[in-house]
Amino acid sequence: MKITAQQSYAYTDLPRLMGLMTGDEKHGPAATSTMDALWVLYDRVLRVGPGRMGDPGRDRFLLSKGHGPMAYYAVLAAKGFVPVEWLSGFGSYDSPLGHHPDRVLVPGAEIGSGSLGHGLPIAVGTALGLRAQGLDEPHVWVLIGDAELDEGSNHEAIAYAGPAGLEQLHTVVIDNSSASHARPGGIAARFEAAGWSAATVDGRDHEALYDAFTAPHPGRPRVVVAQVEPKSA
Repeated sequence: MKITAQQSYAYTDLPRLMGLMTGDEKHGPAATSTMDALWVLYDRVLRVGPGRMGDPGRDRFLLSKGHGPMAYYAVLAAKGFVPVEWLSGFGSYDSPLGHHPDRVLVPGAEIGSGSLGHGLPIAVGTALGLRAQGLDEPHVWVLIGDAELDEGSNHEAIAYAGPAGLEQLHTVVIDNSSASHARPGGIAARFEAAGWSAATVDGRDHEALYDAFTAPHPGRPRVVVAQVEPKSA
């Protein structure tokens, strides 16, 4: 079956859309680990769309786990941000869809990403910027990998955001047991110790993800740890 840009897409189409992206350096496990969380966010939670990319009132989604962007690109294509035809050129010299997303080339991408540990600090700054502008409605979402918690910059961001009461800030941690130093099963506790609202859920369960993403957390930033199968499995 040929996939065209005119189709309406469902979650079950994502593997086919990802299959259009071929070539080296695909970081398959990094991509597939994020697929369910990304779909639930873009399908049911984020207040974004192709027609709202310049809207100051839009939610901001920052992909920090940018070294495996295939699922991200597939979701952006399914939701109409980028043409499906772009997927087959993934990673090629003249393709806008690089091995790390580039915000000036990929419609809908809020940041260029792929360097571990920088997305959460940028998200903290984004939430502070919105607060300074008096924009209380937009939410800031950032998706990170558990291995990024090996980076000190993230722990500085965690320690700051809780006491700052950044209620607009939401972090999704994809836990595929990749971290070298994080305590297994203890990711949520690290955030809670800094004053965050936290939940740990099955990262493949769409209803559990949705409930965790939409749970109220007045006066506190929110983290959802999405546990998926280990990277080496």
